[in-house]
Amino acid sequence: MKGVDIMNLTCTKQQLVEAVSNVQRAVSSKSSVPALEGILLKAREGEIFLCGYDLELGITTAIEASVEETGAVILNARLFSDIVRRLPADTVQLTTDEKDVTTIHSGNSEFSIAGIPAAEYPELPVVTDESSIALSHTMMKGMIRQTIFAVAESDAKPIHTGTLFEIGEGVVRLVSVDGYRLAIREEKAADAVEAMNFVVPGKSLGEVLKLLSDDEESKVSLQVGRRHILFNIGRYTLISRLLEGEFLDYRAAIPASASMEVICKTRDFIESVERVSLLITDRMKSPIRCVFDTDEISLSCSTAIGRASDQFTARVSGDPVEIGFNNRFLLDALRNTEGDEVRIQLNGPLSPMKILPREGDAFLFLVLPVRL
Repeated sequence: MKGVDIMNLTCTKQQLVEAVSNVQRAVSSKSSVPALEGILLKAREGEIFLCGYDLELGITTAIEASVEETGAVILNARLFSDIVRRLPADTVQLTTDEKDVTTIHSGNSEFSIAGIPAAEYPELPVVTDESSIALSHTMMKGMIRQTIFAVAESDAKPIHTGTLFEIGEGVVRLVSVDGYRLAIREEKAADAVEAMNFVVPGKSLGEVLKLLSDDEESKVSLQVGRRHILFNIGRYTLISRLLEGEFLDYRAAIPASASMEVICKTRDFIESVERVSLLITDRMKSPIRCVFDTDEISLSCSTAIGRASDQFTARVSGDPVEIGFNNRFLLDALRNTEGDEVRIQLNGPLSPMKILPREGDAFLFLVLPVRL
């Protein structure tokens, strides 16, 4: 049917650039299906809808537009993004013809680029029979940030490339584990919500993090289906598949007791680790040796480059412990504590280090030791 998807609209450049750069992050960079390397644009009554989708993660949004003719087209995401970012004027006019050739006009600039018929775009999954929960942007942001660093990067156990959400009994808990460390973050949920457990891919949570604001009043709503989850974040909707499989019984991995407890300044510990890590490179790997003794933590490291040692004061109670750690895993945990002081619990040189807030138990990080 000739002209069915002809489109003619005008919108502001600023809104278009922001929308394109956000939905583009869900677009497949390399695919055997050209439509998946594009952004779907749909001109509707008073707005333009944009969608990026790589069959696992989808991001959609809509911005205001003056629409003369409704229609739809798929444009290559990288090219379209490069063009709109460099347009000279504050407004942009988009028109497509019956062959999906799209003209982008702004100020004295005009581009005509080949589009793909909108009919070739895959359908986004529909989340049905969903359970939902609403959390503040700041709470969700803090919880993801404090657990995403411990998500597994290798596909050895695909379920661990995601974060476990445990919701129920007035609590929301996020858990990430990668075989070397464990991160748990817990918050009270204001609403009484039904109990549910699901695992969201780390990649999807990284994109959620970028869309969240620092506004405590704004809410993000999570709609959980059997196989997919929807995050409604302001004008954006992010849909992600859920991971399937058996997540680690993380409670069994947490040491029940501790023979030593340490209170120290987080900044002191981070800076000390950073200093002795200067001798560690990708080619010269070596664990950091930590000695927890009376009122002091001593750190040292030696590689083929040389040797470094450092120490700082801390409140240490219990038997002295000498223990080794991977410097990156130790730094990741310390940098995500978000407190001036931390409480560290140890149970000998072969048991994981437990890092907790100075007061309470809002988060718990475990870092496995390295044999010295």
